[in-house]
Amino acid sequence: MKVIAAYLLAVLGGNASPSADDVKDILFSVGAEADNDGIELLLTQVKGKDITELIAAGREKLASVPAGGGAVAVSASASSGGGGAAAPAAAESKKEEKVEEEVESDGDLGFSLFD
Repeated sequence: MKVIAAYLLAVLGGNASPSADDVKDILFSVGAEADNDGIELLLTQVKGKDITELIAAGREKLASVPAGGGAVAVSASASSGGGGAAAPAAAESKKEEKVEEEVESDGDLGFSLFD
């Protein structure tokens, strides 16, 4: 991931076709180690391709990936008058609050951008 990030930084910096040395220079500037095999693999895969087209194709692939929490759908029958749905909705909001608190308290996700 750090190789891709360094490559994209070079492209954003105005270099339409960064070399392996350009990517290595960016990685070394932030104290990250350069993986020569990973750099060469990336450069062979993107050679001659437009970066905006690659990003657009990646977005299309990511759009098909399910994301988000496992939200529970609550349906109330017409005969209950809607009163029966109030308790499950309250319980659901309490669950969501607990999940949010756990996520907020977890400051370190166990990885770094340049590991």
